[in-house]
Amino acid sequence: MTETAARLVVLGSAGLAEGFSLIGAEVHPDVDQAGVEAVLAELWASGNAALVLLEADLARGDGEWLRRLRNEGGRIVVTELPPLSAPASYAPVVDEVVRAILGGEALKEHG
Repeated sequence: MTETAARLVVLGSAGLAEGFSLIGAEVHPDVDQAGVEAVLAELWASGNAALVLLEADLARGDGEWLRRLRNEGGRIVVTELPPLSAPASYAPVVDEVVRAILGGEALKEHG
């Protein structure tokens, strides 16, 4: 059995994608939600393991493949990156889940 290397796939703005291309990532600059869906469908069909990094606006889409792969887990892991243009104002989606479970004060900085 031949084992294939996992793929590192980045979808986002051209500036973000360019940076990741320098480390050998497979990049898809300036794609829209339809492009995200096409890439995710191809990944699933390929049978390859992959880490997929989506810029925040793309990660918050509601496409069928995005939803499916996030719910399945396993060989394709999908996560989000802060937007290149505004990293300081970024709040990951998981923050909402943490607040819902632990309460509104759970993520406040103390010090």
